[in-house]
Amino acid sequence: MISLLIAALALTAAPSPEPRAGASADSKPFNEAWLRDRAQRLAAAEYAPPSGKLPPALAKLSFDQYRDIRYRPDASVWRREKLPFELQLFHLGLFYTDPVSIYIVERGHSRLLRYNPKMFTFGANQITEPLPDTLGFAGFRIHYPLNRKDYHDELIAFLGASYFRAVGRGTNYGLSARGLAIDTAAPTGEIFPQFREFYIEKPTRHARRIVVHALLDSPSTTGAYRIEIIPGDNCEMRVTATLFPRRTVERLGLAPLTSMHLYGKNDRGNFDDYRPEVHDSDGLAIWFGNGERLWRPLQNPGRLEVSAFRANSIKGFGLLQRDRQQYHYEDLEASYERRPSAWIEPTSGFGAGSVFLVEIPSREEIHDNIVAFFTPDEKFAPGTPFRFSYRMLFGLDPVPQTPAAVTVATRIGSARRIGMAAEHQNLAPSARKFVLDFTSASPVASADGVQAVVTAGKGSVREARVQVNPFIHGYRAVFDFVPSGREPVELRCFLQRKDQALSETWSYRLSQPREDG
Repeated sequence: MISLLIAALALTAAPSPEPRAGASADSKPFNEAWLRDRAQRLAAAEYAPPSGKLPPALAKLSFDQYRDIRYRPDASVWRREKLPFELQLFHLGLFYTDPVSIYIVERGHSRLLRYNPKMFTFGANQITEPLPDTLGFAGFRIHYPLNRKDYHDELIAFLGASYFRAVGRGTNYGLSARGLAIDTAAPTGEIFPQFREFYIEKPTRHARRIVVHALLDSPSTTGAYRIEIIPGDNCEMRVTATLFPRRTVERLGLAPLTSMHLYGKNDRGNFDDYRPEVHDSDGLAIWFGNGERLWRPLQNPGRLEVSAFRANSIKGFGLLQRDRQQYHYEDLEASYERRPSAWIEPTSGFGAGSVFLVEIPSREEIHDNIVAFFTPDEKFAPGTPFRFSYRMLFGLDPVPQTPAAVTVATRIGSARRIGMAAEHQNLAPSARKFVLDFTSASPVASADGVQAVVTAGKGSVREARVQVNPFIHGYRAVFDFVPSGREPVELRCFLQRKDQALSETWSYRLSQPREDG
């Protein structure tokens, strides 16, 4: 391992490592109107990308070397004051080359936090060159006594571009959110906006929520964000943003979520792995304005797949981890059964549009390959600010309850019967059997009169039937599907008794199996 020594660490009689706001020159008045005005003025100027240049010692860090740099807990902002929230900072290095400015807001003024190497421990790393107090940080995390009164758990982290992720009580980090998605999976190529400046309001002694303001910048759009963070069983975030386009955006993604789905019950493929499933999320849930609820199981496709779900109005959407059974994952370190779900509830500015789902081929669980966001029909052009807001929840079960049965498992296999000669089977080799499990909020005693209403874009559906599944207190729907070609086909299914829908709508895109040997 390369040996680096930080000269400043050799100082004797070191001052307290707790970061302090900068001198008076770093202080300036702050309020939301000021930040919106700053974002608007920034949009009127030519985009200036961050340099991405780090001191050589930081630029050369390997993954393990970077992980060896840790923030000192005793340097946590507000620890000495014994406030309910504490702030810790991420060091620059490795992938995180663009510094962000972090300010503390108190009594209408903001003060810049200056870098000090004494905030960090460097493990086996040693650095020979001094690092200036203007270095900045890669991001920050907020701690709060979420699970125990005597310990400050990591609650939320902002790190890289406009990414952030949070946990609810009893969960581990999993999927992430972003401030904005621009041209995701569009022919023009995706733009990743960045939060360049953060303004964090100092909490009071008895605070149960904390507010983070952020300045977003990109070649096509700037923005001013207010994020109110409320810890609990579900970590709630109330997000309000005003965007200022520099140029017309082809595909503007509001409230984007990013997750990992390597394989699950419905698409295990030929991954040679002892674990039955590997994913942070297993499905996309959408609640349309007309009351319909839809569930789309996630897939790791053989090629890039983009799905759009039209909504004249929308009550919510999210990437969920519905499967909470540990033995379905058998990973004692990753604990995928404790990964949070994330749910978005629009409160203003969404209107008519589409929920997009982007599924990207992946062979490793270290890569996020799932993206979901809302794209309004309205196109935005320079000179037209756009304001929107939404409520976001991270937790074990953040979705509003419904009396309808919900999908908890999708299993797919060959529809041909084992042991029966091919000439006696009235099914093509490509025929697939679908087995869908729906759990119900109310007890299920009988499936009499319950039908599986299955539709397909093309191809034929055969032998659809429903039975009680007593092991999940719900129903099991089974049907065979015979494709009519090799093109992807959209399937839908819901349970019905007479004219009454008993379940949400299950939606699935069936494509040719991926070639991932």
